[in-house]
Amino acid sequence: MRGVGRVGPPRRQPGTGRWGARRDRDGFASRALKGAVRFEEFEDRAWQLWEEIPERYKEGVDGLVVERGALPHPTLPDIYTLGECRTESYPSSYGGPETIRSVVVLYHGSFERLSRLDPEFDWEHELWETLTHELQHHLEYLADEDALEAMDYAVDENFKRLEGESFDPFFYRSGEEVAEGVYRVDMDFFLEQEYPDGREPGEWIEFLWHGVRYRARRPRELGDVCFLVVEDGIEEWPPGDLWLVLVRRKRLGRSLRAWLAGERPEVREAGVEAEAVAAE
Repeated sequence: MRGVGRVGPPRRQPGTGRWGARRDRDGFASRALKGAVRFEEFEDRAWQLWEEIPERYKEGVDGLVVERGALPHPTLPDIYTLGECRTESYPSSYGGPETIRSVVVLYHGSFERLSRLDPEFDWEHELWETLTHELQHHLEYLADEDALEAMDYAVDENFKRLEGESFDPFFYRSGEEVAEGVYRVDMDFFLEQEYPDGREPGEWIEFLWHGVRYRARRPRELGDVCFLVVEDGIEEWPPGDLWLVLVRRKRLGRSLRAWLAGERPEVREAGVEAEAVAAE
C-alpha cells in the first residue's frame, strides 16, 4: 500500500495556484462550509462533492474514507496532511484500474487544526482541492507502476523483518520519502541517521519529530544498521510505529571487501524511550 497526501500549510497567499481563491462551480457557494465545521457536516459535504466528480475520473478507486483525526507532518510544526491516496497493486500480466486500486482518505482533524491557524481558511475550497488532488495521484499511479512496485517491496521486507525472517535492511528507502531522511512504509515511519565508520554516536541520539527535538539513549551495540523503535516519550504518535535507523557508513574499501565476500550487514533492533530536548 502506498499513501501520498496533500499537505496544508498554516499560511497561504491568496491567488497563488492551488492555494488561491475558490473555484466557481454550479452549486458551489450555496452549500459552502463556513465557520467551525463538525465532523458529520464535513463528512456529508465530502460525499456530496465526491458524487459530483465524473465516474471516469474515479475508475479504479474503491471509495472515500473520512477520518476524524489529524495527520501532522512528521517533522515540521503546524503542517498537516489534509488527504491521502492509498494505493495497492495486484499481480497481473497487465496494468490498469483492474490491478491498481486506491482509496481516497480525508482527515477532518487536519482541516480543523489548519482552520485554527488561518482565519481565512476556506473549508469548501480546500475540501474540493484535496479530493481532486488525491484523484490525480491515483491517475498518476496508473501510469507509474515502478513506484508502486517499490512500495510493495518495502512493505514485504518490513513484514519479513517483523516476522524474524531474512530481509533487506535498507527496505525503507523504497518507501515514500515524506521529508529528507524520513520514510513512510505503510503506517510506520523511519528516521534515518548515518554516521561515519569509527565515529559512533555519543550517549544520546537526537531527532526531530513534528517540530519537536527529542533525544533517546543509544544502545551499547549498534551493528551496521540499528533499528530503534520509540516506545514512549513523544507527543504526536504516527498511525504505526516510529523507528530511528542508525546506519554505519563504511569506508569504500571495506564496503567493497564485504560485498565481494558476500557478507551481510549486521542488523540490530532495540526499544528506546524518548524525551524532549530543552530549548537553549
